[in-house]
Amino acid sequence: MPDDETQTPTLKRRETLNRGGAASTPAGPQAQRLPGSAEAPAPWLLRLIAVGLVLAALNLRPAITSLGALLEEVRDGLHMSGSVAGVLTSVPPLCFAVFGVMAPRLARRFGAGAVVCAGMAAIAAGLVIRPYIGSTAGFLAASALALMGIAVSNILMPVIVKRWFPDRVGTMTGLYSMALALGTALAAAVTVPLTSAMGGSWQSGLAVWAVLAALAVLPWIVLVRDRTPAPGTPAPDRSGQASRPADAPALRITRSRTAWGLACFFGLQATAAYITMGWMPQIFRDAGVSAGTAGVLLAVTMAMGVPLAFVIPRVAGRLKQQGPIVVVLGLCGLIGYGGLYLAPAAGAWVWAVLLGVANCAFPLALTMIGMRSRTGAGVVRLSAFAQSTGYLLSIPGPLLVGVLYQHSGGWGLPIALMAGLMIPQMVAGVLAGRDRTVEDEC
Repeated sequence: MPDDETQTPTLKRRETLNRGGAASTPAGPQAQRLPGSAEAPAPWLLRLIAVGLVLAALNLRPAITSLGALLEEVRDGLHMSGSVAGVLTSVPPLCFAVFGVMAPRLARRFGAGAVVCAGMAAIAAGLVIRPYIGSTAGFLAASALALMGIAVSNILMPVIVKRWFPDRVGTMTGLYSMALALGTALAAAVTVPLTSAMGGSWQSGLAVWAVLAALAVLPWIVLVRDRTPAPGTPAPDRSGQASRPADAPALRITRSRTAWGLACFFGLQATAAYITMGWMPQIFRDAGVSAGTAGVLLAVTMAMGVPLAFVIPRVAGRLKQQGPIVVVLGLCGLIGYGGLYLAPAAGAWVWAVLLGVANCAFPLALTMIGMRSRTGAGVVRLSAFAQSTGYLLSIPGPLLVGVLYQHSGGWGLPIALMAGLMIPQMVAGVLAGRDRTVEDEC
């Protein structure tokens, strides 16, 4: 990214002073900078936004992994077939594709901070409602409400980072990716023990995660009125639409092979992730592993992303091409799926670790979104396109796994499908990881 896109407002202010320009320093509370003002962000505000990013990221997966840990109990309680359960595990990518595409327009109209705040509130409401609604249709609808909040927040995390931390994109992406992995692993590990501690009710075991979502609302309240665009993003006019200078060409993102490669890579890694989160505990349980241990194994898979989600973006940000990282992660996935096929119980811990490494394609994809565009406006467009298109592509995967499992009576065919999808994922990732930006191709 060009230097003028990565300079902080403070550095630009210093340059003005060094050139002999006069600048007045406001006194009193106004110097602390209110959201949306022209002054440099105050340190307390940046710290609050960093806390908000971490809390939001912690809530982007528990709605899914807590359900995976209790899927058998939910199926029995709501009388679901294997195919219907497959539909349930396909709801997350469907919602991410449908609602994620709305995120840029909502952010322009209301501000990214306000949209994330509303997203956290939607997650909390959906998680409280869905366990107690008493029907499969209602459970799906309440899940969709929570997933809507997750979808818009997913899209806007790179935008928030670009807006407030333009000189620390890799570091902040790693921070919230690490928090996302931690929330994913935490929900997988403790949902079953929490359910047992609360009397064995799967409803309580799922609803308890609403507390974490409600807590995440608080930091974002400060940014509800902030409508300042990300660096390089046109400011909205009175109608809430972003204005564009007459000489600025429109970014036709669908003409970029890099954007399509990134969308396919994102979609295939999302397919693997949601199959893992939705079905891996059941694979281990059918192999004779206890429910509690199966949940811990899923937690181990997700926990691998905690350190790696911080390291991988930083390493990727220093490389001109990210293809080698893509290949290493894909090979780990192939070995892990091979182990699940041949000896699911005997080598369970090894396969869980390897699949956890493979799942770190997600923070790598987020990092590439920030690197494949030169401007804030490009990051917004690319993030929405890659994530929404990618999640749309990932919808059939978990559903197909449920159908194959029910009609084949085992996990051989589903695991073969999972392993097979690693090949095009590596190809798409190498394409997306080339040293170029979407502006070069549009």
